[in-house]
Amino acid sequence: MSLTLSLLLAAQAAVAAPAPDYRTAVSWLCLPGRSDVCSTPLATTALNPNGYGSTGQSPVAKNPPLDCFYVYPTVSRDRGLNSDLSVNEERGTAASQFARFAGACRPFAPVYRQMTTAAIAAVAAGTDIRPAFATAYGDVRAAFRNYLATRNSGRPFVLVGHSQGSWMLQELIKQEIEGKPVARQMRLAIVPGFNVLVPQGRLVGGTFKSTPLCSRPGETGCVVSYVSYRTGNPPPPGATFGFAPAAGMTVGCVNPARAGSRNWERLDSYWNARSTLPVPGGPIRWSIEGPSPTPYLRTEGLVSARCVNAGQRGYLEVRVNADLRDQRTDRVGGEVGALGFFLPGWGMHLADMNAPQGDLVRLVEEAGRTR
Repeated sequence: MSLTLSLLLAAQAAVAAPAPDYRTAVSWLCLPGRSDVCSTPLATTALNPNGYGSTGQSPVAKNPPLDCFYVYPTVSRDRGLNSDLSVNEERGTAASQFARFAGACRPFAPVYRQMTTAAIAAVAAGTDIRPAFATAYGDVRAAFRNYLATRNSGRPFVLVGHSQGSWMLQELIKQEIEGKPVARQMRLAIVPGFNVLVPQGRLVGGTFKSTPLCSRPGETGCVVSYVSYRTGNPPPPGATFGFAPAAGMTVGCVNPARAGSRNWERLDSYWNARSTLPVPGGPIRWSIEGPSPTPYLRTEGLVSARCVNAGQRGYLEVRVNADLRDQRTDRVGGEVGALGFFLPGWGMHLADMNAPQGDLVRLVEEAGRTR
């Protein structure tokens, strides 16, 4: 028996942890009004063409007009197909992806028995992961029901997810929101990093029955979704992200900088300057001045993006506006590295949230001003 197969069988044999009790605060990674990862301001420095600029802390709003319900992506390296609810990796991801939203909304983020990185390997080996998905989704559903019943008080909300988190939220929209009164409370669903399928030339009708892709600035009750690929490297046929499995369908793309745009739009980006993830071309030197003075950097217009739909392909094409004469980096990362190479069908998956994060937070702020 191979080592890989042995690990997969061990993963399958692992018993899932007991279901979280969402009546208790310990089952939530983020809750408004308490000290946690979402109430801790993030030290951030502006990275401009002339180098490092001002440094500040991300805001945490005291009385925002709406809520955000966040489901984090696949980060657990626990042994089983489902997480054991230890949240060390999850805290770091929530800080990078979601904590900044606390400046625009009340943050809610449940801990859930997500499918682990072992589940990704299991899928590649042909394992049926439907029971693992049911466990993970069952937790997200239970958390959302608890949120609505005991924590929401009729307030408008935005759903925020990435990758597996977006998958969970897609299912939540289909089963718990579409066609129900609660749909009126959902201002936006921000679900990048997982394919939202639509018939070619349409905004709805594939993944969702009645919830459309956002098609204009200021629109509410719609979905912001995209999968990111570096310019010159479109998703190959059969790609995990960005290629629809059936003719006549495509993968929806909404440019987070300007909904409905098919042009290049400059992105408002926030980067983890201390990330140790592999990057094509090697580690990034963010500025010729030296290391970043803070864990996070903000760049405005260093990166641009446009939506591309060509047949079954649909993706957010990302380019770096490199200038060899200025002092900041001419490269950013985002590709998923594994076993010494980068996965071609995943694109710039790791940059889905960070490359346009300022734009995503702005969308939530705008949704909060909509009556």
